[in-house]
Amino acid sequence: MTNTPESLPNPNLHRTRIKICGLTREEDVDAAVAAGADAIGFVMYPPSPRYVSPERAAELARRLPPFVTPVLLFVNASAADIASACALIPNALLQFHGDETPQDCLQPGRPFLRAARIPLDENPAPGSARFDLLKYAHDYSAAQAILLDAHVEGYGGGGKTFNWSLLPPNVNAHLVLSGGLTPANVTDGILQVRPRCKTLAVDVSSGVEISKEIKSADKIRQFVAAVRAADAQI
Repeated sequence: MTNTPESLPNPNLHRTRIKICGLTREEDVDAAVAAGADAIGFVMYPPSPRYVSPERAAELARRLPPFVTPVLLFVNASAADIASACALIPNALLQFHGDETPQDCLQPGRPFLRAARIPLDENPAPGSARFDLLKYAHDYSAAQAILLDAHVEGYGGGGKTFNWSLLPPNVNAHLVLSGGLTPANVTDGILQVRPRCKTLAVDVSSGVEISKEIKSADKIRQFVAAVRAADAQI
């Protein structure tokens, strides 16, 4: 039987998109691009050790080739600060990690990701409601995707991994898996979470670092290879 174009497998149907976040150095941006990252994240939150100014983010973003997306991560930033950063990096995707409402996320008029803070405690205290990802995805349905990160003190996942098996079995949204991902566990994370959503991407920061702010080109390559290993199993 001769394969027609319609019968050939589509290698991109289950391709997991990859974002490397918290980059501060030219060599790390170049390493992420060379390894095959789809997006590069710049942290616009001054208390973070991975913070870069909008001007610095713009410098780094100019190194990106076509079809690699810069992503600007904000935490409860003012509308003026967001607008200033967007003016410097006009092709950036936005990522909201704080207490932003759906209207706050829409206000800049840019495509955005919305972070959901998934509790680490599998048994909430009496009287406390369990986090409702289905309602959250509905409330932020204008987001390009919902990014799943561990809920720790402060903002960001702190390199912590939540229990992926407790996620709802069918989330009507594109998801980005984050929080404590490493080259050692990302394959398992993808295999567990991808069947639960429309599409799945992954986002890594501390899992490919030598130390805060400093990425490892070897770990980035290992991470990308582990993601592709998961794709091959779908």
